[in-house]
Amino acid sequence: MKKIILKAGEGKRVKNGHKWVFSNEIKLVEGSPKAGDIVSLYDNAEGFIGIGFYNPRSLIAFRLLTDKEEKIDVNFWQKRIEEAKNLREKIYPKSKSYRAVFGESDNMSGVILDKYGDYFSAQFVSAGADLCKADILQAVVNVFNPKGIFIRNDIHLRTLENANLKAENEVFSGKIPNDISIEENKNKFYTDIVNGQKTGFFFDQRDNREKLAKYVKGLKVLDCYCHTGAFGIYAKQAGAKDVVFVDSSRLALETAEKNYTLNGFEEFLGIEADALAYLQSNEAKSGKFDIVNIDPPGLIKSRKDFNAGFKHYVKVNEAAIGLLKKGGILATSSCSHHLDFIKFKEVIHQAAAKVKKEAVILEYGFQSKDHPILPSMPETEYLNFAIVLIK
Repeated sequence: MKKIILKAGEGKRVKNGHKWVFSNEIKLVEGSPKAGDIVSLYDNAEGFIGIGFYNPRSLIAFRLLTDKEEKIDVNFWQKRIEEAKNLREKIYPKSKSYRAVFGESDNMSGVILDKYGDYFSAQFVSAGADLCKADILQAVVNVFNPKGIFIRNDIHLRTLENANLKAENEVFSGKIPNDISIEENKNKFYTDIVNGQKTGFFFDQRDNREKLAKYVKGLKVLDCYCHTGAFGIYAKQAGAKDVVFVDSSRLALETAEKNYTLNGFEEFLGIEADALAYLQSNEAKSGKFDIVNIDPPGLIKSRKDFNAGFKHYVKVNEAAIGLLKKGGILATSSCSHHLDFIKFKEVIHQAAAKVKKEAVILEYGFQSKDHPILPSMPETEYLNFAIVLIK
């Protein structure tokens, strides 16, 4: 097998549970591996560390798959998927829809699998995962026997591999319906895994939607960046008086309205607008909202984007807090890995200070349990959520 050898002093991080080796940590490459090839990793004393994907064109040069000397084939991926399936069945025993594989957290680096009832949406972020996708998806078939699998490879992370990974969406197996109906905590949703954002639905906010639902009874809720309307529909099911949905995407609002109707509600209130512009508008200021939920897209893609992204997060939170009177509640999220928990709190602090209000954090939340966090790998933790009382 082709192999890479680390520089002296490198390797401790991987031996302690991290899954990546960076290009500047490598001393020697043997066998001329190409982007996506499976190689063995050794420390400077040529002690075996593990097997994984290699990419000479990426900052992440090696992605660990196993610390054993074993063959990476359909059987390997099937065992990994079965382990991931067993975990999801423990944490969400009644659920048929969830994130089935979360990359490194499930020892399948660069692989994302979402299960929508009898259908799957798959993403392959790394060059190695892309080369192995046929074996990986055959393993999915062996474990779950789904009615269909759709590959969603139109994500920007593929470009970071510098391996000419094309943005491609394709049916791997079966026939994919335009709308797949799923259920989450007794709420029903149509999902479009072909045309929807990312893989079609944001499972990572599942637990946070339940948290917010406890506060909404009898109140007026504004759900910004609503996507498929999940936060707002949870709120309506929990007894919210009114919910106003805001998103810049017409397709997202149309899906949110269908989901609203699917759950038995009438008179959908949807506004197609940039969320920040709406939050700053006179229309929003006259809306008399008791609760404002904001779930913006990731605004910090890399470290170089941090300052601009941080300021944007502050501006969005400031606008949302400005709509609330004393006793109002802000539910706020960030899905940017580079905005860690401490900096996320600082966003809330600065935003409240700018409108001369006091913020009291009632609850914290993170990504849902089907997106496991590895303490050894901070990169697996990316979502922060807070419920904030405004005084």
